[in-house]
Amino acid sequence: MHVRTRVPVVVHASDPLSHAGAVSQLRAQPEVELVDDTTSPLPEGSVAVLLTEKLDETALARLRRLVRTDGSRAVLVTELIREAELLQVIECGVGTIVWRREATGNRLLKAILAAARGDGDLPSDLLGRLISQIGSMQRNAAGPADFPTSGLTAREVDVLRLVAEGLGTGEIAGKLSYSERTVKNVMHGLTTRLHLRNRAHAVAFALREGYI
Repeated sequence: MHVRTRVPVVVHASDPLSHAGAVSQLRAQPEVELVDDTTSPLPEGSVAVLLTEKLDETALARLRRLVRTDGSRAVLVTELIREAELLQVIECGVGTIVWRREATGNRLLKAILAAARGDGDLPSDLLGRLISQIGSMQRNAAGPADFPTSGLTAREVDVLRLVAEGLGTGEIAGKLSYSERTVKNVMHGLTTRLHLRNRAHAVAFALREGYI
């Protein structure tokens, strides 16, 4: 009999009330196993949920530590992301973002499960801003400064176009008549080859390079 593995989740918040609220909502979700935020090291496959009203240097530093040092996949819950911060968030390894006003228990669970799978989950308005920001950078810069220079295959471009539209692995597989394993292998191959941190970072690279 197959037993579904629960996703270890640690909640970090800028204030005790937000922390208590998120923990209360997630405790009711059977797919989630809450882990104390003082636990070290975190269990393998952990997802860190960071709740903050705004992104200051402290919040950005914590995101980088969670993703790069602790090895967690991160879900950012925030009220506001300024243009100057958006690409920083993506490039530090965060591919899943939820607006605080939309952070119900079910919405948080959807974001956590997406992060655990390695899928991106960005609000549609935020994805539009990311596209606009990278388009502006393309117009104002002679060439990319932060991304490795390398080509994408036609298959990789097809997959990334659908990722940019917000589709998950199963939906992309259905659209392209691939298996889910093939989609995962395509994403793993390009993120590894180009030293990209996650799907959102890969989309940012493809947009900046003019592939999509």
